[in-house]
Amino acid sequence: MNGLLLINKPIGITSFDVIRDLRRRTGFRKIGHAGTLDPLASGLMLMLFGTGCKQAMSLTKLDKRYIADITLGANSSTGDNEGEKTVVNDHVPTRAEVEAALGKLTGEITQTPPIYSAIKINGQEAYKRARAGETVVIPSRQVTIHENKLLRYDYPTIELESHVSSGTYIRTLAEDLGGLLGTGAYLNGLVRTAVGGYQLEDALVLDEIDSPAVAEVHLRDV
Repeated sequence: MNGLLLINKPIGITSFDVIRDLRRRTGFRKIGHAGTLDPLASGLMLMLFGTGCKQAMSLTKLDKRYIADITLGANSSTGDNEGEKTVVNDHVPTRAEVEAALGKLTGEITQTPPIYSAIKINGQEAYKRARAGETVVIPSRQVTIHENKLLRYDYPTIELESHVSSGTYIRTLAEDLGGLLGTGAYLNGLVRTAVGGYQLEDALVLDEIDSPAVAEVHLRDV
């Protein structure tokens, strides 16, 4: 079994849980992925089998598309719905203000990734250090936001479609948006809809893989 399998990861499990589940369902051990998703996020993951694992680095660098559910009016200690919330204020921005702020967050921008992330600091994931009470400092990085499309705005909820470069954190995008609006903001939900030319609509859910043969027939060359 060699190649690429498109999987629609559900909310509530880790990216490595997907690998474990696929190993159990297929009996195949050499499985990896080309980019994680947080447990509270769902959507497209590129799962790599056998020699396909050699393409992990190049596939990880592909652009991503997301649908984000953002809540205004408060900040979160983790940047998402899992953290402790701190109310900022009750200012209700206009749609024009939201669109103007999103415009400032489009193009090449500087982001500081969240400390509750899988980025490794001295060999250990940042979120593990943060949960252990350590002070975590993550360097800023340049990322490219190709497009921020406002799909729906009904305060305090924003539904946003973003097309971004590899390495972009949508949690940070949400926090930066809240900072520009002066309201605070956190990510309430996230769905990855595309990685490069691969689309979520073509992905399998884990329960559809009820035998090694099903996985094998859906493997793509990479």
